[in-house]
Amino acid sequence: MDKKQQNVIILILGALAALGPFAIDMYLPGFPAIAKDLNTDISHVALSLTSYFIGISVGQLIYGPLVDRFGRKKPLLVGLTLFIVAAIGCAFAPTVEWLIALRLLLALGGCVGMVASRAVVRDVFPVKDIPKVFSMLMLVMGVAPIIAPTIGGLVTAHLGWRYIFAVLSAIGLAVMLLIIFLLPESKGPDPTLSLKPKYVLADFFSVLKNPVFLTYAFAASTAQAGLFAYITGSPFVFMEIFGLSETHYGWVFGMNAFGFIAGSQFNNLMLRKRTSAQITLGTGVIQFMAGTLLLLGNYFGYLNPEGSLILIFCYLFCLGVLSPNASALALAPFARNAGSASALMGSAQMAIGAIASVIISALHNGTAIPMMGVMAGATIISVSLLLGFRSYSRRTLAITPRDQV
Repeated sequence: MDKKQQNVIILILGALAALGPFAIDMYLPGFPAIAKDLNTDISHVALSLTSYFIGISVGQLIYGPLVDRFGRKKPLLVGLTLFIVAAIGCAFAPTVEWLIALRLLLALGGCVGMVASRAVVRDVFPVKDIPKVFSMLMLVMGVAPIIAPTIGGLVTAHLGWRYIFAVLSAIGLAVMLLIIFLLPESKGPDPTLSLKPKYVLADFFSVLKNPVFLTYAFAASTAQAGLFAYITGSPFVFMEIFGLSETHYGWVFGMNAFGFIAGSQFNNLMLRKRTSAQITLGTGVIQFMAGTLLLLGNYFGYLNPEGSLILIFCYLFCLGVLSPNASALALAPFARNAGSASALMGSAQMAIGAIASVIISALHNGTAIPMMGVMAGATIISVSLLLGFRSYSRRTLAITPRDQV
């Protein structure tokens, strides 16, 4: 496969993997309008975000064995069809309860792209190149959180929030056409893999027994819980506390998303001199410092909105560096069952993200502290896992971070 073909695959996989996050970010500016139209409040509308996280978490566990058993493309087409149908349903949701349920189905369809895209990368590229490929994927994926809130704000302001989901269905259809006509099958069906529950569970368990996967998958998941805390809490914090309009919220959200992208591209420079394990730990420590300052600054009142936004930008920049490295390290030990490993990692990320969003909704007290507190707490857990594994690997496995990717 030549360089041009690889670039085409990366672009398609980036668009595919961005579909799920796009469905999150695009409707955030519409929260106030949705709450008003459906006669509820923003905290109840936020439950549709929680149901989406739950759907992505559960759905990835379903698709993992399927993409290993039937190849990558067939499960992709099934999931994208469900995504398109559910998006149309969301556009006609009569109550917030219907919206919550339909968002769950939307997630169950869209999450196939997250599983399959990581598995295809593991199929096509050498292990040593995976961190760089993931960084390139994030560049493509990163367009979604930059433009999605802005589009969502404009659509809400001029057409109404229901048209957001009409746009999402059209995007899903466009991605499906790209998959059909331009994405080659990277791994054919494997009839030797059984879909019986006991064999699927055994496969998942074999992945979870790997200490490298366990550490880096859950370190990445807890670190990204801070991102989900930010996504869940930012509509209230930015628009109600910081006083931003729907349009300005979209621009600020996009700017912070740019920080995430910039971090993923800065990672390519760092990989020239450091290993992925070294970069993951070092960046995790810096992210922890940014999260702690964010929490303490808001709790004691010495941070203004501008200072908070700067620290959030730094927090997401660090996450952009950490995420591709931790993901590559988690998937590196697997080839035949890359789909299952990808599913478990993605499911863990979304499950922990869902927990973070529930905690924020439960602790909602009219301040920014619940969002800031979960963001800080997420980095504490992530860094603790990384430090613990470094100590464990040196004592028990007799390896150092330099022996890893």
